[in-house]
This record gives sequence, structure tokens and C-alpha cells, in this order.
Amino acid sequence: MPSGKRGRFAVGTPVLEAARQLGVYVESVCGGRATCGRCQVSVQEGNFAKHKIVSANDHLSPIGPKERRYAEVRDLPEGRRLSCSALIHGDLVIDVPQDTVINAQVVRKAADERVIARDTAVHMCYVEVEEPDMHKPSGDLDRLKAALAADWKYDNLEVDFHIIPQVQSILRKGEWKVTAAIHRDHEGDRPRLIALYPGLKNEAYGIACDIGSTTIAMHLSSLLSGRTVASAGASNPQIRFGEDLMSRVSYVMMNPDGRGAMTNAVREALNGLIDKVCAQGGVSRQDILDSVFVGNPIMHHLFLGIDPTELGGAPFALAVSGAVHLTAAEVGVPMNAGTRVYMLPCIAGHVGADAAAATLAEGPHRQDEMMLLVDIGTNAEIVLGNRNRVVAASSPTGPAFEGAEISSGQRAAPGAIERVRIDPLTLEPRYRVIGIEPWSDEPGFEEAAATVGVTGICGSAIIEVVAELFLTGIISEDGVVDGGMTARSHRILQNGRTYSYLLRDGAPRITVTQNDVRAIQLAKAALYAGVKLLMDKQGISHVDRIGLAGAFGTFIDPKYAMVLGLIPDCTLDKVKAVGNAAGTGARMALLNRGHRREIEETVRKIEKIETALESKFQEHFVYAMALPNKVDAFPELSKVVTLPERKQLADDASGEGSGRRRRRSRE
Repeated sequence: MPSGKRGRFAVGTPVLEAARQLGVYVESVCGGRATCGRCQVSVQEGNFAKHKIVSANDHLSPIGPKERRYAEVRDLPEGRRLSCSALIHGDLVIDVPQDTVINAQVVRKAADERVIARDTAVHMCYVEVEEPDMHKPSGDLDRLKAALAADWKYDNLEVDFHIIPQVQSILRKGEWKVTAAIHRDHEGDRPRLIALYPGLKNEAYGIACDIGSTTIAMHLSSLLSGRTVASAGASNPQIRFGEDLMSRVSYVMMNPDGRGAMTNAVREALNGLIDKVCAQGGVSRQDILDSVFVGNPIMHHLFLGIDPTELGGAPFALAVSGAVHLTAAEVGVPMNAGTRVYMLPCIAGHVGADAAAATLAEGPHRQDEMMLLVDIGTNAEIVLGNRNRVVAASSPTGPAFEGAEISSGQRAAPGAIERVRIDPLTLEPRYRVIGIEPWSDEPGFEEAAATVGVTGICGSAIIEVVAELFLTGIISEDGVVDGGMTARSHRILQNGRTYSYLLRDGAPRITVTQNDVRAIQLAKAALYAGVKLLMDKQGISHVDRIGLAGAFGTFIDPKYAMVLGLIPDCTLDKVKAVGNAAGTGARMALLNRGHRREIEETVRKIEKIETALESKFQEHFVYAMALPNKVDAFPELSKVVTLPERKQLADDASGEGSGRRRRRSRE
């Protein structure tokens, strides 16, 4: 973890060697002599139901003399092992700590440049307070309240208790001139004094954060100007407990301390990101006074410290679905003692506050066109509608689009193939790799590859390579790799009863197998079936506009997404990547209280569709297994792409898929 790659190894194999065989980058510059310390890993202990294994520290060889010597001379944090010395003795889930990784996952979730009208929940109010007088025995706090009422019309003011012991010293330090931070979310709320500064304080900040199941994106904004001061992202450390959401729920169910471990992991990551954006922006953590967090329902619950077990099965009950108001200290991310946290409402049991934030950002409820908004992650969240009606659902796509469950798949990091083209005549590929500027057939590529490495395929390339395999006829509309094409190209390889496509012959060898194609078919069919259900509910046969949200959506080529049948037919120039729309929605809620009321009201009106209960889901799913679809026409796509003639391959070419069908029939 977090790459999600797995394999079987002989007892006694060094963890470093296992990582290298899997194509997982673990740095080691000392040649395995246990002197550089760059190859540190840790074991995640517990029962991992998805993998059907129990991982434990004693499934590694005991700490030997090399590791003891390193720990004495340098420093080996508790729980860490040197992968060059630690030998595999049993089933393991290994975490590669991101602080040791030079070629870490590329987290691409920068803030957009949208101008957001400001109406923040925190106001900075400068006042001059009447000095104490022997003849007027009122307290310092009372005179501060009177000044705020007179100058700023804040009557009936409430005060955070942490301020009361400091009032006198702050007033005197400022020579009776102070700046008060007043928090009022709803206009009908009583205003509350949450921070007090001596003299004129002309700055205050807030953070907007999207807690994704794979990555976390955070933006630091000025509450006074609305400017984004700094942005940062990180992998969600909960990946070590499970790649997809249901795996994490399963981990909580099977490990007594699972909920606490995952809550602590995400809060530690958030605290690290807060420090990072503060350092980038030259801002004190104490000057952050408001914050907005969004996430899918399971991330939402784990961040709040709520057991997500109820979300693991029908009726997928949320502990809390409405907006949440609390202090930052209450959720383990202390900033200023008065810092507030606002969490957007969740739409349904598997359509969370992140989907609500994306809806706020893109505004299908504010337009006449029928807009489809899709956030493709380990769980795809789908919103479809216009100003008349909005419906929403989720589809269990799993982590295949993020590189997991793909033989050569990996997350987006230097060395990952991110773009693929296949020549229709020669069937030769050309590709582009993260961290390498030229394409694979251009001068300078191999020299750069010798330094960066070519280690696997990330999500955007997985979509492109399967679509290209279809367009060139290497796979049929049913996703079967055509073994008859071995005569045309040495890149069509036989693997028992199935075939694969050789994308790069090197170390590691990168192929696209029949099982890889099946994994992508299953994931895309689940998403498309969910979209079709929403279209059925709206009574429409086409959509006017499509927004692809999230970091993954940003780097998908809309044409290839449509060739694959990931999204329905639409005019291509109406299909747009909308970036980290959830993060944008969080910033909108941070900088304008009106947006909070807007999304709270919108969520109450959105109709939630539970795909598991819909009888037509399975029918849509079966049709969507074909490329691009068994029954739906793609006239707009056909204007820009020549789709191959449909060819059916015999059952015995479909390998494992048909084998499973025959086994079921015998049973």
C-alpha cells in the first residue's frame, strides 16, 4: 500500500525484492546493506477480509543485527522495518510510508480560479473599548460587548469560554483597542465572539478540504479577500486499511480498534496538510478561524469518529445526514481555540457531502440544460438534473480506475503511463509517462526512462488503452482479446486460454491482460448502469452536458471515456473536466454563508435513488458490459470516431469469463 499491488512470494523473500517484482517503487541507495534507511516500511496488522488474509508483525522475520545497528546509529521509528532486511514469513499488508517516497503519488487537486462573492461566517471587527472607571463598575468583557454592540450592531453576543480568562490581558496589551472575530453562520443565530486580538488585526483565514477516499485536497483562503493563499494534497493514509470503501468498513467490523485507527490516520494527515498550507502561505495556524470539510459518507463518518458499519449494508443508514457545526478541536484538528468546522450535508448513504459540494460548484439545479455530474472514484457519485428536478445515486465502481486490480496498474506517480495510442495498422503502441516529457516514440524518451523508470499504468491510461484496443480490433465489443491477431503482431500474447496485449517489454513487463479488460468492463458497466437509472427516472434518452469531477475526471480524455462506454453519448464539446469540484464547493461554502443555505436546501430536494433496490440496474449493467454499449447508440461519438464493426468471438476465446459461466451451469 498505497499502490494496492499484490502477489505471492516464497517464504524468506526480502520485502524490498517483493516490492520490486511487483513494480512498487521503494527507494534503496545502499544496495540492501541496511545503511541508507530509505527502504523503510511498516506492517498493517489486522484481518483484511477483502484479501482473505490476516496480517501481523510476526509474519516478518525478527529484527536482525543489520536493523539493530541502523536503529542505534540512525533512527528507526517505532513500527518501521527496513525492507531490504525484513523477510516474508507469512501473509502481510505492507505500507510504504509516503515520507520515504521520492516518486510519490501525484496528487493533482489545485484550486480553480473561480471568483466567489464573500459573505463569510467570521467577521473581523475593530473596536475601541472604554477604559475601566472607578465610578463605572462594569467588567472589561461587558464593556467590550457594549463597544461591539454600538459599533457593529452585534447585540446579545455570546462568548467562547476560552476567551474569558484572556480578555483583560488582551485589552491592556492593545491599549483598549482590539479586533474581535465574530462568528455567525445563520443570520438568525446569536453572534459569538470566537477570537480576540490586541490592536488592529487585518487578516483571518479559513481552510476548505475535500477528504477523498484516495486523496485529500486542502485549500487555505483569506476570509477577508477570498484569495486562495495555498493548496496542498496528500494520499489518504486510510488506503493501508483498504483500497475501496467497503474494504474499510469491513476492516472496522473485523478489527476492534479499526474505527479509531482510521479516524486517527485521517486526522493526522489533515494536521500535516494544515501545517503544509500554513508554511506555503506564511500563515500562523492560530489565524485560521473557519473551516469546511467534505467527503463521501464513509470518509465523513470516520473523520467525525463515527462507526461507519451501518453504511456497509442496507438500508445504508447515515448517523447524521444534515450539515454539521462544531469546533476544530472537537475533531482533532486544533487551530485557533475558536476555529469553527462546517460540514456540508450528505445526500444519501453512499452519496456524500463531496457530491453535495460538487453539485454546489457546478449548479445543475441552477440551469435549464440537463446536466450529468460524475465524480469517478472507488465509489462513483452521480448527480443528474436541472432547475426542475435533480436525482442522485452512487455506483460501486471499485478501485480499478485508480490502478488497483489491474495487473500493471498503479496510482498516478512518476513512471506511470498516462496516455496511450495504438497504431491501427501495425498495432504498435506509443505512450506518455508521468515525469517524462517526450512520447515513447520520440527522441530522448529512453534516456529519460532510464532515470524515471516506466513502472505501470495509471487510471487515465487504463481507460485509453482499453478503448484503443477496441478501436483497433484487438478486443471485441464484448471485451474479449482476439487471439486470432497473434499472426498480425508479436504484441498479442497467449496466456493459457486467454490472450493479453504487450504494452512495454522491459522491467517490469507491462501487459494488458484479459482479466484487466474484464475489471475495467465491470467498473464502467456499474457506472453506466447507475447513470441509465437516473436517466430513466428523469424520463430522458440523452443528456445535454456532462461534468467529470475529481482528480481522475480531470485527466480522462472525454472521447476515450465515451468509446469505453463510461459515460453516455453527448456532444463532445459539452463534456468537460470540472476539476476538483468538491473542493471548489467547499471553498464556496467557506467564503459565502449563502452557499451553505443554498446547498442545504438543494440537498433536501434531491431525489435519492438506491441502485441496489432498482430492478432495472442488472439489465442496464449487462448491456453496459459491451463496448461502448450493447443497445445504446452513440451518434455524437460516431461523428468524431469510427467505431469498429461489431465482431463476436467464440466462448472459448473469452477465457475465464466463459469458464465461470460453464462452472455455474454445472453447479
